[in-house]
Amino acid sequence: MRNIKLIIEYDGTNYHGWQIQKNAVTIQEHVEKALRQLLGVQTGVTGCSRTDVGVHAYGQVAHFFTDSTIPGEKFSYALNNLLPRDIVVQKSEEVPEDFHSRYSSKGKKYRYLICNSAHQSALMRNRACHVRPELDFEQMRKAAAHFVGEHDFAAFQATGGQVRSTVREIYSMNVSRKEDKLIELEVSGNGFLYNMIRIIAGTLIYVGMGKLRESDIPGIIGGLDRTNAGKTAPAQGLYLMEIYY
Repeated sequence: MRNIKLIIEYDGTNYHGWQIQKNAVTIQEHVEKALRQLLGVQTGVTGCSRTDVGVHAYGQVAHFFTDSTIPGEKFSYALNNLLPRDIVVQKSEEVPEDFHSRYSSKGKKYRYLICNSAHQSALMRNRACHVRPELDFEQMRKAAAHFVGEHDFAAFQATGGQVRSTVREIYSMNVSRKEDKLIELEVSGNGFLYNMIRIIAGTLIYVGMGKLRESDIPGIIGGLDRTNAGKTAPAQGLYLMEIYY
């Protein structure tokens, strides 16, 4: 059996996340449907990250096994002819049989976009979190630095996460200003808890609004209490950028 790796970009607006569900349309469902049309047999696809409803991706990674003789690099072209226009396989390649999109990964990079303006953007309404009050960018930038390193991030996990340990290492976290009143949070680390990035984003928004101080962050991390952190920011601002192997 050959092992084929896919790098998939998608706009998550119209989907209930990556993972197949009984009564909702998902990205994985469409990819498996396209493979069934292409190969003539049901082919399961394993994705690295179970992105939630409305979350987008530039670099979701998935893999599947096949007996097909189609060259690995040609799967992207064939699948893109069968997929909806908001799901695109940016790259496909044959990889060693022991490669696993989830278990072989060593880290991920995410991006969160905040549209900080008096009025919502018509073009970014499904692609950024809208915050009306003017945010203190410098305080947000300083607060972000406290998250870098290895910590117990129990205070930044939503209910429903099932993990053995809530300790994670954040390699880098940068807050920057972009055009059109956008604020970008970019985070990379060895792994993330359920809704962790969105809770961090919500906490930084609270700092920017003055509801929390930059100096509060170490205590919130150390307190391990979810109620001390900010609200979970909306899903539409979140992007899975890259997965490290």
